[in-house]
Amino acid sequence: SPVPPEERRLRDKKHLDDITAARLPPLHHSPAKLLSIEESIAIQIQQKEAYEEMQAKLAAQKLAERLNIKMLRFEPEGEASMQYREVRDED
Repeated sequence: SPVPPEERRLRDKKHLDDITAARLPPLHHSPAKLLSIEESIAIQIQQKEAYEEMQAKLAAQKLAERLNIKMLRFEPEGEASMQYREVRDED
């Protein structure tokens, strides 16, 4: 007796479910699309620059923490810089 295709498909699927627990992950993102070489290179260069910038910021932060550098305000026109500049007339 021939088995209808729909029933055969369900039976095969049940058989796969019985022998394996592996499942494909659900597709959350749009499927892959083809890019030209120029677009691909531009995206790679952009990602590389962003990565290098992030690495530089992280390295600067780690170095500042290691050297215990604190940034203080600098006021060259302020009162503290003028204390040693008292003008005295000798006359």
